[in-house]
Amino acid sequence: MSKGILVDIPKCIGCESCSVACKLWNELPWDSQEKNKTAEDRAKEPNKGLWPDEWTSINRYDVKKNGSSVGRYVKTQCFHCEDPACVSACFSKALKKLPEGPVVYDQKLCVGCRYCMMACPFDILRYEWKKAIPGVSKCQMCPSRVTNNQETACTSVCPTGAITFGDRDQLLAEAKKRIKDNGYVNRVFGEKEAGGTSWLYISDVPFEDLRFRTDVTTKSLPSYTEGYMKLTPFIGGTWAAVLAGLYIYNNKNKEPLE
Repeated sequence: MSKGILVDIPKCIGCESCSVACKLWNELPWDSQEKNKTAEDRAKEPNKGLWPDEWTSINRYDVKKNGSSVGRYVKTQCFHCEDPACVSACFSKALKKLPEGPVVYDQKLCVGCRYCMMACPFDILRYEWKKAIPGVSKCQMCPSRVTNNQETACTSVCPTGAITFGDRDQLLAEAKKRIKDNGYVNRVFGEKEAGGTSWLYISDVPFEDLRFRTDVTTKSLPSYTEGYMKLTPFIGGTWAAVLAGLYIYNNKNKEPLE
């Protein structure tokens, strides 16, 4: 059964435990200055985006609720679409969707075309411009854990229960229950967006105020991208030569796996 994660936005306190767990589990580089920052320090910073070494980000938004100003924190990462456009756009098969939910990336197969970045409706994927052998970067949703029925690193450390791991269908039912019980906005973001995503969000304030892309189509995006990808074989030998060159360049300095 496909897994998912439910994000209950009002419960998030911006502690960034999830960000730390993500970096530690995935062995991502860590800025030493970041280690000493408190949640209050981070709240004063400008909104952060995703970077090759930042697979998740927490941003604070000051919004209006019942005439008063309130602060809400939003965790952002790859949404792990149920029918991902990035996978459909990747003709080198560097991206694939696992039955358990994660959309994973294998740099060894990547030719650096960045079609996946153009296809993503949420603008999540990042290109590793500073690396000699660049690839794309994003949250992998801890596939080695999820495929063994273990929760993701980020959900395992959340102190408030703002992010919950489980079966997607069950989480969707729980999301709708919480909406009814707590008077939240009557919408589960991720239920239908881009054909549905593994990450589901509920909120007590409009998603538009939290900078969600609420205009994303509910139609599965591969139905659009596959039409364009069918044209690829007709481009001819020149494009094939370019791809071959990209592959050789991106892999020429890689050491063989032991």
